Amino acid sequence: MSKDQSEKEKRSQTVGNKHNPTFAMVLSILFAGLGQLYNRRYGKGALLIIVETAYLIVFADYMNIGFWGLFTLGEIPMVDHSIFLLIQGLISVILLAFGLTVYIVNIRDAYKEAKEIRGGKKRPTWSEALRHAWDTGFPYIFITPGVVMLMFVTFLPIMFMIALAFTNYNQYNSPPRKLLDWVGFENFINLVRIDIWSDTLFSVLAWTLIWTLVATTLQIALGLFLALLVNDPRIKGKKMIRTILILPWAVPAFVTILIFAAMFNDQFGAINKDILSVFGLSIPWLTDPFYTKIALIMIQTWLGFPFVFALFTGVLQSISKDWYEAAEVDGGNRWQKFRYITLPHILYATAPLLIMQYTGNFNNFNIIYLFNQGGPAVRGQNAGGTDILISWVYKLTFETNNFNMAAAISIIIGFIVIGFAFFQFRRTRSFKEEGNI
Repeated sequence: MSKDQSEKEKRSQTVGNKHNPTFAMVLSILFAGLGQLYNRRYGKGALLIIVETAYLIVFADYMNIGFWGLFTLGEIPMVDHSIFLLIQGLISVILLAFGLTVYIVNIRDAYKEAKEIRGGKKRPTWSEALRHAWDTGFPYIFITPGVVMLMFVTFLPIMFMIALAFTNYNQYNSPPRKLLDWVGFENFINLVRIDIWSDTLFSVLAWTLIWTLVATTLQIALGLFLALLVNDPRIKGKKMIRTILILPWAVPAFVTILIFAAMFNDQFGAINKDILSVFGLSIPWLTDPFYTKIALIMIQTWLGFPFVFALFTGVLQSISKDWYEAAEVDGGNRWQKFRYITLPHILYATAPLLIMQYTGNFNNFNIIYLFNQGGPAVRGQNAGGTDILISWVYKLTFETNNFNMAAAISIIIGFIVIGFAFFQFRRTRSFKEEGNI
């Protein structure tokens, strides 16, 4: 090593020892990019300065009005529109989150690089810096557009719905004629304190749970029974039977529901007119809540069993026959082979999908609305006799304009579905024993 090179390295080491990470961090706190300039990362520093400058120029006024609107929801009726201000405020929250993320990354980056310089790390060349940025940053570059879309397409509507649950936005208090107010948890309290709301809530919630458990369990039980039956080696013509049993799945669900609605019609439906009339019976399928619920459960069982049947059939065909032969050698009977071989395999492979069947039926709006619009009406309630929570929310939103109560109920639905799915997913073997049976 030459004398000049040695002196150059010593000089570089001396400069590195004087480099202060705290000072670099403070500079980045004052303005993004200054810490990088202090670290002699001129390209990155200039880019961050441009980004922060553009961010402040473009969004400062928008966010200022947005946060003002978010807190006040407007001050002058017919001039300020509370809904628009609320949306602008929520967008401002998202923009602030993006800005803070970049700002914090900038501070950490300046501090980290300053520490590395102090430790004697050689400053990279432009090509090395670009290569390093591409190697470490390309996943984030490709993910960022998706995250931005997710924030505005998914998170923004959820935030808006949550915000509405804490306002007094309804038919009698809607902008621009009137301004909205923040009311805290008043809507949730009214759901259990005011008679008409509490009676409806508990009635609809009870039916929703019964509907979910009974309809889903029946479709799973029927699908399992038929799959076991068709998979039996003594059954001939399996392909044709499987094709026939899956056919109901091929017909669009809304068409099937409308056909069943016509068949169950009290006056001219085929079930009353052509079948039950033979026995001198006429059941009010569409005008009595009890019979309407029975009809809905039967229809959902019809609609749902083909999927479960196809699912279970695939799993049954993947179970090795050697296992059953070994069980027979050990003296196992049919029930024991089903209990200890078939059922564990089926549940292990399909448990997440079965849980999704329950959560899907919990919010199965189509069948409830298309069959009888949630009817018949019930005295003393603002929901129909067969309305489930999601169809009740639809009516509150689009028929009676009780946006605040609909939003509050939607939050309750969200907590129920998330809690149930999380609890059940955590308990399934397929999640506990990943890669094992």
